[in-house]
Amino acid sequence: MTKTPDYFHGKTIIITGVASGIGRSTARIFAREGANVVCADIDADGAHRAAEEVARSGVRSLAIPTDVTSRRQVTDMVQHAIAAFGKVNFLFNSAGAALRRAKFLDIDDELFDRTFDLNVKGVLYGTQAVLPHMLESGSGVIVNVASMAHKRGGPGAYVHYASAKAAVLTMTLGVAREFALRGIRCLSISPGPIRTAFQDAAHTPPEALQKSLDDVPMGRFGEPEEIGELVLFMCSNACPYMVADTVYVNGGGGWR
Repeated sequence: MTKTPDYFHGKTIIITGVASGIGRSTARIFAREGANVVCADIDADGAHRAAEEVARSGVRSLAIPTDVTSRRQVTDMVQHAIAAFGKVNFLFNSAGAALRRAKFLDIDDELFDRTFDLNVKGVLYGTQAVLPHMLESGSGVIVNVASMAHKRGGPGAYVHYASAKAAVLTMTLGVAREFALRGIRCLSISPGPIRTAFQDAAHTPPEALQKSLDDVPMGRFGEPEEIGELVLFMCSNACPYMVADTVYVNGGGGWR
């Protein structure tokens, strides 16, 4: 996991979308390793519950209700985190969703704009807010959640979401290459089907879920904790030469 024992002890991570799923699991994992965790989510109650759970691990936590589609709220959240902990070492841009299924000809402006606001602008705002602080300190790791959808295109259901996640992938690459010489590592994760509330929120029918499962050679969906452990590795000092790439986590499937 790390080359240095207690590497994460006392360091600080901001996690968006922390109220559930991958964000919540990642918060638990970083708390396990002794990191301070800033819990950001539009679901205020969920953010506070996550922070309370983290605090029970014996580390410091802070809940900040945040709508990542608002540049002002994201900027305020980052400044609040810096004021509380003195330094932010890691940012995990986990907030994102497909919002709802739609065939390509049914994607209207409202759905397209909301999808890009959440999945792309949310990453843009968080990254722009934390980068000056990281550049001043000369180090930092930013991990973004992309998706296998950018490989498939999301035909018949998620072209809007696939397009947004492709933009996240490109933004990650651009930020990584622009700031690599200044001590910043920016990476992304492209999950296949993970067992979270994502599918329920997008009203995915059972037959579509089964089709996704049938495409996975391992015969199961991934667990949020499996993504969280990867985020921990990416932020650790075990892979200092790893930058700009996306890591596919999919049980061998998710390509269809």
